[in-house]
Amino acid sequence: MKLVTFQHKGQTHIGALRADNTIVDFSQAAASLPTTMKAFLAGGTTTLAAAQKAVDSAPASAILNRADVTLKAPVPDPGKIICVGLNYADHAKEAGLPLPEFPTVFSKYSNAVNDPGAPIVLPKISSEPDYECELGVVIGKRAKNVSQADALSYVAGYLPFHDVSARDYQMRTSQWTLGKTFDTFAPMGPALVTSDEVGDPHTLDIQLSIGGEVLQTSNTSNLIFKIDYLVSYLSSIMTLEPGDVIATGTPAGIGGARNPKRFLKPGEIVRIEIAKLGVLENPVVAEA
Repeated sequence: MKLVTFQHKGQTHIGALRADNTIVDFSQAAASLPTTMKAFLAGGTTTLAAAQKAVDSAPASAILNRADVTLKAPVPDPGKIICVGLNYADHAKEAGLPLPEFPTVFSKYSNAVNDPGAPIVLPKISSEPDYECELGVVIGKRAKNVSQADALSYVAGYLPFHDVSARDYQMRTSQWTLGKTFDTFAPMGPALVTSDEVGDPHTLDIQLSIGGEVLQTSNTSNLIFKIDYLVSYLSSIMTLEPGDVIATGTPAGIGGARNPKRFLKPGEIVRIEIAKLGVLENPVVAEA
């Protein structure tokens, strides 16, 4: 199932995006379903099964055209956005850094969350805004000290994630967070595709392009630290909650590593495409 959060007639709802580009509004299809994505995810397999039944038998009044709604980030209010750096060997090489022995972890905050199609706002104080396409992992149930063997059962699903980065602020210190968490610097979506629909998350083609030029391309099979390891490792440090998002790292091709450097510019549209997960597009604008 492709789960979405959307606005329609001034109200925010959750629902399912179907192959015919229509959306089933859960609030109209089954009044008993949760009304927020985090509550929906916390309901686990029981809620997911009820949602599937609602989708299969949705009345016409519950079906909306995608063009008539505004998609929001699938999880508009994640409790945590946990990012993993240097998780593709080619990206570590282009950064001039050794392969990490342990995951390199940093954070984005909730102010950075951005919607599909919404503008990435380039801050006035940064001259090096960069792009990074990533596979996002969304936690589906509380996870603490979970084994690697069980870790994927704690994943609700996956989504395209854009780790927009202000390189000049990122590299001011050894701590990267300030360069990563400017407003609008975490677009995600368009949908949260459930784990059962994705299957093995380590077989997905991933690419980023701007204006038709492909700047990053890889496959999630090239992740250094796989998703089961990351969920297990992170859960040994912090309790992961439904709706938490893990951004799993970016492949080679970032603008800061090119010669000449290639940073984001107002007027561009950034397109991230991940197999089975869809396309995330965001225009780039200058801060007013």
